[in-house]
Amino acid sequence: MNISESLFQALSAQCQPKELDWLREKSAKDANSLSLSFVMVPRFIEKQELENEVLSQAASILPDWNWNGWTLDRLARVYLLSLCQERDLSQDEYIKKINLLFDTAELNESVALYSAIPVLAYPEAWMNRATDAVRSNVGLIFDAIAFGNPYPKQYFSELAWNQLVLKCIFNDKPIHQIEGLEERNNEALVQTLVDFAHERWAAKRRVPSQVWRLLVPYLNPGILPNIEKLIHSDSASDRLAAALVLAQSTLAEAKTLAEKYNNELPAVHTELWGALEKPEPIYQPA
Repeated sequence: MNISESLFQALSAQCQPKELDWLREKSAKDANSLSLSFVMVPRFIEKQELENEVLSQAASILPDWNWNGWTLDRLARVYLLSLCQERDLSQDEYIKKINLLFDTAELNESVALYSAIPVLAYPEAWMNRATDAVRSNVGLIFDAIAFGNPYPKQYFSELAWNQLVLKCIFNDKPIHQIEGLEERNNEALVQTLVDFAHERWAAKRRVPSQVWRLLVPYLNPGILPNIEKLIHSDSASDRLAAALVLAQSTLAEAKTLAEKYNNELPAVHTELWGALEKPEPIYQPA
């Protein structure tokens, strides 16, 4: 079963019969008609949240794909886009047609296009579109590329990846929803986060506590004073983050610091990062 067939199967679990009939009719059309159908979707497919049965199918279609927050009409649009590569188009024709949709899209159409990037043909052709979405000030467009989307993990350069993670942090967005957060973590990102924390602390502001999870594989003696500052924080979340970093690090000095503050640190287990996966506005005082 190819991707378009799998997407139609997922849609079949929630669409009404008349909606499926419309999708079947349009799926038989040529590329020009598919583009028109993409625009017409809201007239024929309801804008309703995806049910759990549908949500559960995302990762089985494409690893690291997550449809949390999607609506049925967005999924229908992604399905129609997935059909375009099955039409008799040259690479140039295909790229030109998808780019035209990007250039003329209204907000919800743009969100669907960025959501569909993982299943578009010629993935390298959409790199500029994807990195533009990271720079976007439109929250829904940024979220469509940043969260539940496997494209950045697979194709972004280290610089582009770090910009995505940092923008999430700057805008108090949930970094744990970024696919590949641990796999693409890197030393340059960690150093930038430490510098960012110093800037926030100097301004009497704080850093979302779960951000400190990124330090674990790159912890070194020079970073430890930052963890010690967290230990003395008035925030229970910061103290928990410090305890988790020290518990998960293999650095000998981390073990020494954990022993020094054993009575002041909360008990931890490795799953407790989940307790910190919550909004923590960085404008709160440190």
